[in-house]
Amino acid sequence: MSIAPGITIDGPARRVSLDVRNPRFFRNPLPAYGALHAQCPAFFWEEPQQWFFAGYEQVNSLLRDRRFGRQILHVATREELGMPEPKPHLKDFDALEAHSLLELEPPAHTRLRTLVNRAFVSRQIEQLRPEIEALSHAVIDGFEKDGETELLKTYAETIPVTIIARMLGIPVEAAPRLLDWSHRMVKMYVFNPSLETEFDANNASAEFAGYLKGIIAEKRTNPADDLLTHMITSEKDGERLSDAELISTTVLLLNAGHEATVHQIGNAVRTILQSGLSPAGLFSDEKATERTVEECLRFAAPLHIFQRYALMDIELEGIALRKGDKIGLMLGAANVDPRKFSSPDTFRPDRNEGANVSFGAGLHFCIGAPLARLELQISLPILFRRLPGMRLKNEPPVKDAFHFHGLERLDLVW
Repeated sequence: MSIAPGITIDGPARRVSLDVRNPRFFRNPLPAYGALHAQCPAFFWEEPQQWFFAGYEQVNSLLRDRRFGRQILHVATREELGMPEPKPHLKDFDALEAHSLLELEPPAHTRLRTLVNRAFVSRQIEQLRPEIEALSHAVIDGFEKDGETELLKTYAETIPVTIIARMLGIPVEAAPRLLDWSHRMVKMYVFNPSLETEFDANNASAEFAGYLKGIIAEKRTNPADDLLTHMITSEKDGERLSDAELISTTVLLLNAGHEATVHQIGNAVRTILQSGLSPAGLFSDEKATERTVEECLRFAAPLHIFQRYALMDIELEGIALRKGDKIGLMLGAANVDPRKFSSPDTFRPDRNEGANVSFGAGLHFCIGAPLARLELQISLPILFRRLPGMRLKNEPPVKDAFHFHGLERLDLVW
C-alpha cells in the first residue's frame, strides 16, 4: 500500500519499495519515514536488495554493535562472499578508500584514529572560536551590501573548507580545487552511480592524491605547526603513517570536514526561516544556541544513511543475515522516530529528549563532530544577527541524492 510519496509498504512481509528519485520524497522524506515507523522500522528494501533499519533504538544500537563493521575483507575473501573484483576504472578512488579512517576496522582504525584524534577533541577545537567568528564576519562583509546571496557558495562552503584547510596546513587558496575534487568524489555515495560519475570520481581522486603528495613532501622538508605535519611526524608503537595512509586520511578530513557541515548550514537556515520562530530567541544565549543547533541536526540531518557489513552469520529481529550481508542504518529516519521524540515532524528547539544520531555512534562516531558543532554554533547566530531581515528568495531545490541530504542552492534576500 502506498501511504507517502515514493514509497510502497507491505507491513506484514516487511517489504518496502522506495523510490529515492521521486522529487516529492527527497524534498520531504518525513512522511515516508513516519510510515516506516508505523508499519515496519526494520524492512527489506526492494531497490537495493538489502535490509534497512529506521528505528532510533535499532540504529543507535547497531552503530555500536561490533558484530557489524564498515569493511568485510579483513574477515572473509571475495571468493567466499561472491563479491565482484574491483573495477579497474576506480583504481585511484579505491586506493583512497583502502586506507580511509571511515572504512577501516580495528586494529588499523584504532592506530589511525589515535594519531589524528588529538586535534579534534573539544578543548582543542574550542581554540578555533575566534578564527571561526572572524571568518564568518569577513565572509558576510563580502556580500552584505548586495541585498541577496546564494548562501551555499558564499557562506556555507567557505567557512568549513577554510577552517579544515588551515587546520591541516593546506593553502587556503586551494579551496576551490579541494571543493571540486570533493564534490566529484562524494557523488560515488549516491545509489547506483553512473559510469560517467565513476570515471569522474576516479579522476578527481587521482588529482587530489597527486596534489597532496606534493604538500606532504613539502611538509617533510619544512615542518609546520599543523595537523598534517603532526600526522607525518607522530608515531604509535614505533610506526608512522605511510604516504598512502597520510593521503587517505587527509582526503577524508578535508571531505568529511566540510561536506556535511555545508549541507547542515543550508538545511538549518532553511528550517529556521520556514519555522516562523524568532532567530533572536533561538540564539539568545549559549544554551539556546546549542539546543537550536541540535534540533536542526535532528530535524534536517545532513547524512541519511550509513551502511555496515555483517561480520558473521547473525539473526536480528527475526531476520537471518549471512556473513558479508550489507545493512543500511537510516540516520535521518531514526532522528524522527516517534518512540524517541514527541511530535518528531515538528521543529522544536526547546526539546530535551536525548541525542540525535546525525554524527553516528560507537567506534565510527564522527571524529569531526566537535568542529562541526562549533562551526554551526558560531556561523548561524552571526548570520542571523548580521542579516535580520533575511528571507528565502524562493523554495530551494533539494538534491536528488540520499546519502547527503541537502540543498542544491539557497537563495536569500534581505
